[in-house]
Amino acid sequence: MTDWLIQFFAPHVVPLIIVLFVVLVLPLLVGYVVLLERKVMADMQARLGPMRVGPHGLLQPIADAVKLLIKEDIIPENADRFLFWIAPLISVTAAMVAFSGLTFAPGKYELFGHLNTIAVADLNIGLLFVVAVSSMGIFGIVLGGWASNSHYSLLGALRSSAQMVSYETAAGMALISGLLLAGSLSTRAIVERQAAEGVWFIFLAPVGFFIYLVAGIAETNRAPFDLPEAESELVAGYMTEFSGFRWSLYFLAEYANMIVVSGIATTLFLGGWLRPFAGAAELNFLDFAPPVIFLGVAGYCLWRVPRLFEPVHKVVMTLFAGLCLLLALVLALPVTVLPSWKPVLHGVFWFVAKVVAYLYAFMWFRFTFPRYRFDQLMRLGWQFMIPVSIVHVMLLALALVLQRDPGQGGLGWPWWHGMLVSTGGTLLVAAWLAALSERRQAAPAGSPA
Repeated sequence: MTDWLIQFFAPHVVPLIIVLFVVLVLPLLVGYVVLLERKVMADMQARLGPMRVGPHGLLQPIADAVKLLIKEDIIPENADRFLFWIAPLISVTAAMVAFSGLTFAPGKYELFGHLNTIAVADLNIGLLFVVAVSSMGIFGIVLGGWASNSHYSLLGALRSSAQMVSYETAAGMALISGLLLAGSLSTRAIVERQAAEGVWFIFLAPVGFFIYLVAGIAETNRAPFDLPEAESELVAGYMTEFSGFRWSLYFLAEYANMIVVSGIATTLFLGGWLRPFAGAAELNFLDFAPPVIFLGVAGYCLWRVPRLFEPVHKVVMTLFAGLCLLLALVLALPVTVLPSWKPVLHGVFWFVAKVVAYLYAFMWFRFTFPRYRFDQLMRLGWQFMIPVSIVHVMLLALALVLQRDPGQGGLGWPWWHGMLVSTGGTLLVAAWLAALSERRQAAPAGSPA
């Protein structure tokens, strides 16, 4: 009877836990991603950032959430009230549903029966599902801009739709380059293929990773491609007339989409839940990195406690140190006494660590590059990104054919020969397109480029 209950209920327990985590905990995590972004921005600008609410500003996201919840909710007089109400929900729902197609770690067969992944659903078209659902968020932006009855909001919505059309194609071609290498749309199979090959796909298709990185920034409306918001031109773009909780939903959707894009890039190009150099036995000491990292953070927090002045700050910092110690203990168990739990716990750690590193790249670019003009954005997408992505897919397919055995119609090339041909050929085309674009811009008006 017990075995039957485990076999029946266990495959539904982990997906339910992940769903509850996404719905209940994700908004809190988004708040702390915002805090991290503000801290990174402050560090790059040689200042401290939020410091007053909690020790080192650790309670700032909670204060921001309370402020947005009690803030006055204003709806323009001539707005379409139903669409104005539902538009932010469409964006945030699409962003959250997209998480159901991501795979965070392999499962544990002994406990969960036939459950072989830590995910909401192990779909054989998981990557296609994530991309399709996340793309639905643009409807929330367009409807919100149109329903606001504001020229600024409408222009921001139109910009966002044009931007999505321009860069969705390049992003899709970049994903195809990874799918050619994996031979599957299943997020679990993609990571397992990288484990079998012993190399992450970023090293086999670096151009595809770069294209997806740039296209992902544009799709999430992040600087330097934040033209749909463009406060210097459109006040706040499609969000101009939104306030309070509705505005926070758009904010939540934007950062949730950033996490989804980071998860896709991690799965397809960065090895998913795999440890760096997982196939190198000489580097097995990296298995101790997860508990050591949290142990170091906990030690730093405890070292800072006596130097804090407010009692509540000392309590919060001590609790945070205790949480880090608990996580260090949990991650140390698979290395010492519970090796069967290592793929699950360490897999989740490495997946999250790679997502955080990718999110840091989003922040780094925001504070490094100036905003593009809209014509520059369109030119980059249509005249450079899309042609380069198409050429890269064609050359990568040619390289894979050349790697086949002679009996299968190939030449039996080593994999690095084929990747050199595909990457080198794509870079040559990219350099030619860049030179052609510079020549067109330098040509006098009315003269042939």
